Amino acid sequence: MSGQPMPCSPQEVGALFLFEKLTPEQLGQLCSVGRVEKFEPGPVYTEGEPATCFYVMIEGTVVLSRRVGGDDVEVNRTSQRGVYSGAMQAYVGDRVPQTYNNSMRVTEPSRFFVLPSDAFASFMQEWFPMAVHLLEGLFFGAKTTQRAIGQRERLLALGSLSAGLTHELNNPAAAAVRATSTLRERVGKMRQKLRVISAGSFSPEVLANLIDIQDRTAERVAKAPTLSPLEASDREDALTDWLDDHDITEGWRMAPTFVQAGLDVDWLDQVAAAVDEDLLPSAVGWLNYTVETELLLDEIVDSTTRISHLVDAAKQYSQLDRAPYQVADVHELLDSTLLMLSGKIGPRIKVVKEYDRTVPKVPAYPAELNQVWTNLIDNAVQAIGGAGGDGTLTVRTALDHDRVLVEFRDTGPGVPQEIRGRIFDPFFTTKPVGEGTGLGLDISWRIVVNKHHGSLHVESEPGDTRFQVLLPLTAAESETDTSSEESV
Repeated sequence: MSGQPMPCSPQEVGALFLFEKLTPEQLGQLCSVGRVEKFEPGPVYTEGEPATCFYVMIEGTVVLSRRVGGDDVEVNRTSQRGVYSGAMQAYVGDRVPQTYNNSMRVTEPSRFFVLPSDAFASFMQEWFPMAVHLLEGLFFGAKTTQRAIGQRERLLALGSLSAGLTHELNNPAAAAVRATSTLRERVGKMRQKLRVISAGSFSPEVLANLIDIQDRTAERVAKAPTLSPLEASDREDALTDWLDDHDITEGWRMAPTFVQAGLDVDWLDQVAAAVDEDLLPSAVGWLNYTVETELLLDEIVDSTTRISHLVDAAKQYSQLDRAPYQVADVHELLDSTLLMLSGKIGPRIKVVKEYDRTVPKVPAYPAELNQVWTNLIDNAVQAIGGAGGDGTLTVRTALDHDRVLVEFRDTGPGVPQEIRGRIFDPFFTTKPVGEGTGLGLDISWRIVVNKHHGSLHVESEPGDTRFQVLLPLTAAESETDTSSEESV
């Protein structure tokens, strides 16, 4: 938007703090190349447009805003004479995209000294060559440092996740090894019992009945009902009494196994009817090993299924075999991240999932959203740990108009009011030196806001801190990495 041209006074321009050290000759050059313009209330320039001018306010009121999703969020409002904005990075030339990284409007008639971006770059190079070198070093050095430490942040997170995943995998793997070892022992004893039975004078009909009972026993194990502790205790007592009445030694050891397998007194009666009384103990012992074998096989299946589930969760978390940009279910991403972090969360923190499963999928970079979830969950866990170690982490999803809300709520001590406005700043951290890079929330903000055109903010009071991520349901694929610098 162009303003109303007005006379440029070197004296007035020289009174602005940005130019107060310039010589009269330099001020004259500024006025000859630049111009003074008056803008009526309304927009001056818009975020994302080519940055063609550098603006210094002489008088008026200016408002800067950033686009977040479909909204313009005000980031600064001031009437301070001499504030500046616009083509701030013109001095680095084509090495960075020269677009406005914010939108500017005025709320009252306002006058600006306006300098074309190429003239601003030329004056900077000619009048302040050392300053330009320093600024370039700071600008590119900060970006390089951010990238390097951001990578370090991801590696630290990966190391933590790897340790947690190793711990989670070790439990079912160890259970499967134990079950396999016990299974080998039980199968050996089953063979011994089979020899005893086969050495007896069993008719083909009796052996067929035993084999049939064994098959039906295996089927009952697979369909064993879940009993309450009281029901299991009553059934265990009844089975123990039956085994004692039939002179089965150590019946009290077999009874819990039979109950776990869903067997009852009626089943034992069928066994007793199939064999002679003197061979009943051997038959029951043989079928006991059958039950134990089936239960051990179930344990191995459960353990290996758990391992497979963990590997699938790791693949889901890393997104190694998936497209970088896709339509994703946030619940799948949240579940995989929570599973990967379960070792770090520990047993003292209760995790509550308040998912609205009806919310639609969102267009996203899933691997990067998983990094956001990791950072926010990790912060919540550390906050709860700092408050004593016991607490609750609640992960909630909901539909908020045309966006999906993902909220992480913890019962930690909260974020103090005096630092709440700085927690998303690069390199800001409250952790001791060496324990945090200060980029976790900055990276999260950039992923959510710059890459997904969403929003990330915090609401906090002692015992109730909520980090809320809002993701649009329709977002264009973008690799935008807009600078977060603001000049006013």
